[in-house]
Amino acid sequence: MHDPADVFPDTKFVNDLSSSIVVPAHDSGHGGAHREGLRHPKWQRQTGLTLGALGVVYGDIGTSPLYTMRESVRATGGDFPPHLAIMGAVSLIFWSLTIVVTLKYIIFVLRADNKGEGGVLALAALAHRSPGLSRSIKGLISFSAVMGLALFFGDGLLTPAISVLSSVEGLTVENHHLAPLVLPITLLILVGLFVIQSHGTARIGRLFGPVMVVWFITIGILGLHSLVQTPSALEAMNPYYALNLFVREPWAAFVSLGSVILAVTGVEALYADMGHFGKRAIRQAWLAISLPCLTLNYLGQGALLLRDPHAIENPFFNLAPGVLHYPLVALATVATVIASQAVISGVFSITSQSVQLGQLPRMEIRHTSATDYGQIYVPRANAMMLIGVIAIVLIYKSSDALAAAYGFAVTGMMMITGWLLLIVAIKQWHWKKRYLILVFGVMLVVDMTFFAAVSLKIFEGAWLPIAIAACAYFMMETWRMGRRALLERIYGQGLSMDLFLERADKTPIRVSGTAIFFTPRLDEVPGALLHNLKHNQVLHERVVLLQVNVDDTPFAAPERRIDVTKLGKGFYTMTVHFGFFEEPDVPRVLEQARAHGLAIDLDTTTFFIRRETIVRAKRSDLKPWRAWLFIKLSGSALEAAQFFRLPPGRVVELGTQIEI
Repeated sequence: MHDPADVFPDTKFVNDLSSSIVVPAHDSGHGGAHREGLRHPKWQRQTGLTLGALGVVYGDIGTSPLYTMRESVRATGGDFPPHLAIMGAVSLIFWSLTIVVTLKYIIFVLRADNKGEGGVLALAALAHRSPGLSRSIKGLISFSAVMGLALFFGDGLLTPAISVLSSVEGLTVENHHLAPLVLPITLLILVGLFVIQSHGTARIGRLFGPVMVVWFITIGILGLHSLVQTPSALEAMNPYYALNLFVREPWAAFVSLGSVILAVTGVEALYADMGHFGKRAIRQAWLAISLPCLTLNYLGQGALLLRDPHAIENPFFNLAPGVLHYPLVALATVATVIASQAVISGVFSITSQSVQLGQLPRMEIRHTSATDYGQIYVPRANAMMLIGVIAIVLIYKSSDALAAAYGFAVTGMMMITGWLLLIVAIKQWHWKKRYLILVFGVMLVVDMTFFAAVSLKIFEGAWLPIAIAACAYFMMETWRMGRRALLERIYGQGLSMDLFLERADKTPIRVSGTAIFFTPRLDEVPGALLHNLKHNQVLHERVVLLQVNVDDTPFAAPERRIDVTKLGKGFYTMTVHFGFFEEPDVPRVLEQARAHGLAIDLDTTTFFIRRETIVRAKRSDLKPWRAWLFIKLSGSALEAAQFFRLPPGRVVELGTQIEI
């Protein structure tokens, strides 16, 4: 179990030089909206946000009709009469969208905002701040946050693979001879998608919303056209058909939920992107466009299957008339690329946040746009995703096979979100007991039922996201444990700052300028300072001990940004606060120190950094494999000077070897 302070301290995260600060995936929901409001009327701004939400938030869930209906009917078709299987599958999908997406996320989860931001990390931080929590509950919250991160990485690899593959497979509906081209085309699209990440997606990103509007309207019209021919399919909206499956064949109906869950994959994006688009835009996009069009399409696919059960091979593409088939394949491919792009951007964001939380080593994070705030690129994450997605496509080779692997990570994150929301509802919203039982009772039953159904598919393919999540979890856990062991070796037994100041007058020489030493502890003399004094026999006329803290809010309050304390004899302590969506630009923040009585001229300032070379001790605090992995991770970490954006010509690194 995690120590709560490891992930969500009560007031801050203390970062040593191997910790870091997140580069935001998007702008603040408040600041961005305010700036837009200065330039555009309110209705135009809201329309733009709603359009953007369609392109980013609903890309994944909006392309689910490509494979969900096919897999759901197949799951029910073996144990029920065709008519009942089709109507039951459509009913299950419709009510899953209603209960999971509309009721749980749109109505309730979006209420839990952490200073305007959402997502599993923001929710965990919000829950951790709840009053009256025991240490064990806080530890469980921290563990849930790490598991949510790990599951997100697993889902992030599967989404591009199944989305693009399912769209390209549409080529074979009209011409089966094109089947050998499906894999090469899929791989070509995916490789191209990951290659362009380094160049940024700001320009094409502006097309995401309009393209997805065309997509949703198209699938809605196709579904309506089919529904007009067989209006009896509308009866599937009656929950009787879903419940009837469980009455007639409880086990078969339960197993089918493992495929029905595909209809709500991507639902976490609703909450994760709340800070970017705002609650109102996300709700409007869902209720006005996404939900009606998805409902029409699923009902239309059901109507098609009622008329022609043989269309089960690909009911989505069979909705289109022959002349529109290939244009629909092209549009579907573009839509799935957009959905994949949104997931990739999300992985970049969550990777940055994982680094900031101390769960992963520092990584290079590039800004790919000078004007679009939040456009970032993480080279290491991009390379790992590319390798993983290609491997998944080559292993599974079809969307049918991948469908068995898809869904486990989603249900896991749904359960984590539900229980964290429960803590917030009890401790911060102060809901009455009857409301808690009614609302969260329904959510809990639905989430656990879906999770149990997907768990049955472990040997069919669901082991893959579990394996990916397990690898991510053990990597993050190893990094956390290694950093804790390392800090215990370095700090806690050093020279106190008070004692050092008493002897500061005996220092041989004080030279002009300012020296800044990074340290996680202000009560102890940094090792870099002692090394500099030992070897160079000098101290600068002004010495600043700099501690970088990350608060458990997305953006640090301006009044908390910087705190300066004068110790005397030319020594100062400085604490800099960042939120977990902010950039680690230390020099820019230092400019604010003037208002606190400490004017820092970067041209006469030297930054001293302790560079650690870690070797395995004969008696290590870690298991051999953990020690080996931690040393490898530590060696791959981005240099602190580069990460904190320090001026290259003003940095001095003092190396030291540490056994762990």
